[in-house]
Amino acid sequence: MRIKIILLIVTTVLLLTGCKGESEEKSSPRTYVSIGTGGVTGVYYPTGGAISTIVNKKSNEYNLNVSAESTGGSVFNINAIMNGDMAFGIVQSDRQAQAYRGEAEWSESGPQEKLRSVFSIHPESVTILAAVDAGIESISDLKGKTVNIGNPGSGNRGNAIDALENGGINWETDLIAEGMKASEAAKMLQEGRIDAYFYTVGHPSSSFKEATAGRRAVKFIPVTDIQNLLDKYSYYAKSEIPIEFYPNAANEENIPTYGVKATLCTSSDVPDYIVYVVTKEIFDNFEEFKTLHPAYGLLTRENMLDGLTAPIHDGAMKYYREAGLK
Repeated sequence: MRIKIILLIVTTVLLLTGCKGESEEKSSPRTYVSIGTGGVTGVYYPTGGAISTIVNKKSNEYNLNVSAESTGGSVFNINAIMNGDMAFGIVQSDRQAQAYRGEAEWSESGPQEKLRSVFSIHPESVTILAAVDAGIESISDLKGKTVNIGNPGSGNRGNAIDALENGGINWETDLIAEGMKASEAAKMLQEGRIDAYFYTVGHPSSSFKEATAGRRAVKFIPVTDIQNLLDKYSYYAKSEIPIEFYPNAANEENIPTYGVKATLCTSSDVPDYIVYVVTKEIFDNFEEFKTLHPAYGLLTRENMLDGLTAPIHDGAMKYYREAGLK
């Protein structure tokens, strides 16, 4: 794989030269790494682009180029990182925890012990949007409906199943579950091919902007009575969807739900220098980074270290210690 070859070259250079000064690091071969993101209508894809934009401003100084790639989401990104196909991936904090512990999709393959955290980014809310004409007011009303719960390999799908089961719904027998990507769901809802869809995403989201701008009236469905879910899974927390981002929705107030955090992950096999550079550039240019998407509005340097449910990579930790954050 290309990433494996590139990282092998960088690792070999570092081993041969030992500890290097900054000027020596610049003479290393140019390295190309990718960030696995998600669908183009979510926040993961522009987040990967935002990270790439900031780091690549000093690509000549670091001999490092970073690119964002649209993928199937959290599970795909973790597996790609573990296989050496990608150096970084944006991952939901719950999926990060499950992979590191060897749970859920990783129950057969076992704990992904080389998975590492870099930093967390925006909060993500488990969001349900339904057509007004479908007569859906709560999760229990999803019974018998056609609902997109997200594509296999996405964190979105796991959150949807958790929400449904918490609401007493068997997703395999009580509704017609579709498994398409979130990027396709808004169009399907407006065309009347589904009644509702789940999407775990930061807000504002272009998917929901698209869905609320169509002719078919839509509304967000609250997710309540979730204390049992919060007690069972420590990575979940109460959340709220700001209705100000979606003036065309039928709702009049913010919508209660729950959520996770988006996190940047990598592998312990990725050289410290690469992870250090990415971390340093984002934190040193923090105010600029915050302007690149509305979902980053509540970010602080300190809360970017929250929700990290796998060990922090040594390269990131080096920066945090230098900056007095750890």
